[in-house]
Amino acid sequence: MLEILFEDAHLIVVWKPGGLESQSSRGIGADMVSEIRRHIHNLSTDRGMPYVGVVHRLDKPVSGVMVYAKEKKSAGALSRQISDRTMDKRYLAVLCGKVDKNVDKYVDYLLKDEKTNLSRIVDMGTTGAKRAELEYRVLKHLETEDYGDVTLAEISLLTGRHHQIRVQMAGHGVPLLGDRKYNPAFAREGRRPENIALSAYRLAFVHPVSGKNMEFCRNPDDGFFKQLFSS
Repeated sequence: MLEILFEDAHLIVVWKPGGLESQSSRGIGADMVSEIRRHIHNLSTDRGMPYVGVVHRLDKPVSGVMVYAKEKKSAGALSRQISDRTMDKRYLAVLCGKVDKNVDKYVDYLLKDEKTNLSRIVDMGTTGAKRAELEYRVLKHLETEDYGDVTLAEISLLTGRHHQIRVQMAGHGVPLLGDRKYNPAFAREGRRPENIALSAYRLAFVHPVSGKNMEFCRNPDDGFFKQLFSS
């Protein structure tokens, strides 16, 4: 079922579960856009295809709070907030290992390989590389029987790059728990949580019509997050 955090005539804020595409899927599986369209269609007498504007995205294995526009003007206004970095998105991540500092900022240059759909940290000046910045704050350390030392951190993106959190944290020696692309420990069979331990738990923006400040928070409650928040 679609978990709706807020809805009005202009936009809808929802919780995206891990494992679901945030935009229209090319395959036969479910995706958030289709679920939202179905919801709007069921509530409306209009027989046409409901408009659902995708203004930001989350990787398929990542859960989190997302906002979708229900009409084009709002989509444009929300997209501008993404572009000028006034929309505030914060993530919770479970890192394998311990970081050196409880609060820090990472600045790297990332290069995306279009053939493999992977990114990597490269030297500044590398052709095609893009500057990537993020800040993190440690919330909790935990010693686990299955995964050893893990760290729960809040992460704020200062840029928006392909797989940015996953690539940067792995590059600094603390890859995400459950990340099958950038954490070699989870590329092997038999050691796979359901989804990557990364969630966009907080979203704040200005309502495109009313101008009201909107903020939504929801802690993830699936996979390894369930153990962390109950301990």
